[in-house]
Amino acid sequence: MSPRLLCLPFALCLALLPAPAPAQEESPPAAAEPEPAGAGAAEPGPAFAVEWGFEAKAHFRSSDLNRFPVPFSFDDPRLPPVPGPVFLETASPGDHLELSVVTLFADAAWGEAVAAHVKVDLVDLYDRNPTSGDRQVDVDEAWLRFGREAAPASLPEGSGAYLKVGKIPKLERQDDRHLESYGLVSTAFNRFEDSGVELGVDLGRHLYVKATATQGNPLFLRDPNALAGDNGTEERLRGAEPPFGSGVPILYDAEVEDVDADGELEVGGAVGLRFADASGSRALDLLVFGYRRDLADTVELEGTIYGGDLDLLRGPFDQFPYPGLDGRRKEEAGANLWLYLGGFSLFGQYVDQELAGLPRIGWEAEVAWAIELPLLWAAGGHQLFPFLQPAVRYSALDNEFANPARTPFPSGNWDWEKLDAGIRLGLVAGVDLTLEYAANRFQTAAGERENDELLTTLRWAR
Repeated sequence: MSPRLLCLPFALCLALLPAPAPAQEESPPAAAEPEPAGAGAAEPGPAFAVEWGFEAKAHFRSSDLNRFPVPFSFDDPRLPPVPGPVFLETASPGDHLELSVVTLFADAAWGEAVAAHVKVDLVDLYDRNPTSGDRQVDVDEAWLRFGREAAPASLPEGSGAYLKVGKIPKLERQDDRHLESYGLVSTAFNRFEDSGVELGVDLGRHLYVKATATQGNPLFLRDPNALAGDNGTEERLRGAEPPFGSGVPILYDAEVEDVDADGELEVGGAVGLRFADASGSRALDLLVFGYRRDLADTVELEGTIYGGDLDLLRGPFDQFPYPGLDGRRKEEAGANLWLYLGGFSLFGQYVDQELAGLPRIGWEAEVAWAIELPLLWAAGGHQLFPFLQPAVRYSALDNEFANPARTPFPSGNWDWEKLDAGIRLGLVAGVDLTLEYAANRFQTAAGERENDELLTTLRWAR
């Protein structure tokens, strides 16, 4: 990679870095506990509190230009003819400066008994689902929780339970990612939220169980790099140029876009075991989970004529079904590992999935090290360059099924490996810069190919 490309991220950083915020005062010592009230005095009730948050991300992205020819045409008079040759191609090749998302958060709590969370994304360039024509304002999460929920690898005070209702993250998802990119497993199986209910029960401090009943994320396809790509868009079928290329997509669980209470529910469950020392800096969490639902005949998605679920696996008007399709059952089982040793962290995940008789397996591991840097410079009462955090993630996807004889996305069954390596540098409180590189390797009918990407992210959070 040329020196010019390596300098661009830092030029972006200097251009977008906000002025340091005023110095924050150190928290005062906790006040002494008040004396118990006299006999007959009412106990104070739990306090109600609301917190607001903000996050914005700007990027320099450099994506390799790749085109893979696809010998394909629609042979149905109900569909427009496909003009010219068909390619799988990088969604947006070359060098780009772009704002991907502005996120607004709202959290409310009434003691430890009731909590609510809302996360709204504006622009949402990298999470448009599944094409660039999707909504630019998206409610990512919106849920209400009754009871106390312990974070992964943290010990609760004792037995307890919670009920969470709304649009919620998958219970096995890694929410403390140390890179801006996603691995193959997180992209394919649990990147996006689902709508429904989740029940969790702590059986003492170490053993816990969870159960979910949700709408189920529709099956579709997307590129595992930053941009999903445009597939099945009206522009592409008319022969016009869509905003993005197709990408080199894999099958994945797309985001739930509308609440559908009439379809078949997806049911899931998990059993976990966790341990931690008194400080919480050394902790281990093991989780085994599984899901089951029936795929719908079709799911309508924004910006594409392709339907999700079985419609995708059969092809429009059943033109190119995958060999071996059997029924409509979607099942998956997997296991997670969280390990924390001071500044070191390890996350691992394994998933075994079957899509209407089509099996595939994925695994992923991420290691990271958080390094607190010594105080050398300060501005406005804040330390400059407070931390450094290198991280490496390896992920793989093995598709144990055959492609249709003709298909517009033959990458659906390519075996895939992805190595993401990067480093995150804290610039000042609330502002950090992440530089990372994604190396994609996949096995096509013509041999091994690649589709790599450099991503630099300037993040500002308050």
